[in-house]
Amino acid sequence: MVVPIICWLAAFVVFIVLEAITVQFVSIWFCFGTLAGLITALFAGPVWLQIVLFVAVSAVSLFISRFFVKKWIRADAEPTNADRLLGKSFLTIENIDNDSGTGAVVACGRIWSARSLEGDVIPSGAHVTPVRIEGVKLIVKATNE
Repeated sequence: MVVPIICWLAAFVVFIVLEAITVQFVSIWFCFGTLAGLITALFAGPVWLQIVLFVAVSAVSLFISRFFVKKWIRADAEPTNADRLLGKSFLTIENIDNDSGTGAVVACGRIWSARSLEGDVIPSGAHVTPVRIEGVKLIVKATNE
């Protein structure tokens, strides 16, 4: 029973060193999994249970940490000057037709390529509201002005 304990300790050290070298959340989940396997080995659990717990705890810790990391990364996102266009109303100067790839809007004195959010054709001269920006295109929806 000493061999599985040594193997789990060695795996834990390898994953910790790998995590310390990369500093990019590469193997932290496996550290938690190896601890579960190590604890099971210390209590003389069968090897199949050690492996199952290693995989399960690693997967669960990856799933849980994903939400925290996503929230942390999103917190640093800074709005750009173009974000001020979202939610305002502008006029189209060209028919917006996603199928033909046409459409333009004058927004704050600049001409933007535009695409319809719902995929419907929006005629020239209609009022639209940008809901998001994809690259250099405004994704817009028609408004009733």
